[in-house]
Amino acid sequence: MKKVSRRLQELQKKVEERPYQPLEALNLLKETATAKFPESAEAHIRLGIDPKYADQQLRTTVVLPRGTGQTVRVAVIARGEKVTEASNAGADIVGSEELIDEIQKGRMDFDKLIATPDVMPQVAKLGKLLGPRGLMPSPKGGTVTFDLGAAIAEFKAGKLEFRADRTGIVHILFGKATFTAQDLLVNLKALQETIDRNRPSGAKGRYWRTMYVSSTMGPSIQVDINALRDLKTTEAA
Repeated sequence: MKKVSRRLQELQKKVEERPYQPLEALNLLKETATAKFPESAEAHIRLGIDPKYADQQLRTTVVLPRGTGQTVRVAVIARGEKVTEASNAGADIVGSEELIDEIQKGRMDFDKLIATPDVMPQVAKLGKLLGPRGLMPSPKGGTVTFDLGAAIAEFKAGKLEFRADRTGIVHILFGKATFTAQDLLVNLKALQETIDRNRPSGAKGRYWRTMYVSSTMGPSIQVDINALRDLKTTEAA
């Protein structure tokens, strides 16, 4: 058993075992973010899907309207004039075959890797390295594209790629604990709408099971999913 720190034990006493109204949950998240570093706000969502079936997999992207609160370092692998285009659009690292070689040798100083479709056959050999880190470019994730300017701008502004793990749970950060509760609510609402919009075709029965939010080092707080889904986007904003 993992030892629970005294700090976390004290924080857990503040959380009741019940689903909280969304704004109430987020205010509590902020109150329990007491670590000595800036904590992220995380959501852990259990869905009624079994990802071992192709038609029950969830992998998509969400644009968080209030951003992630993080600096995102974007690397781009492209050819010819697209290299210059990526550099002009604000990419932090840009290259062609030489960048593929550097990544093969261990270079990993980026948070997001975008590639143009024409270099994907070469990028494919990085699968074993990038796959486990969630960095492999994919069309579904919006990271295989010729429209480099738009892709770089979106990921820098707060676009996140996410997927349900093999047990059907989505783990995703949706801001910083220093955000206002209202800004966190706007981001959480955008996440909920994205998950609803991308419901896998094979998902049968009850889609939403449970949603918990927490700060990086804080206790889990259950959110009333129906209350969140009933919120209008204008109310969240």
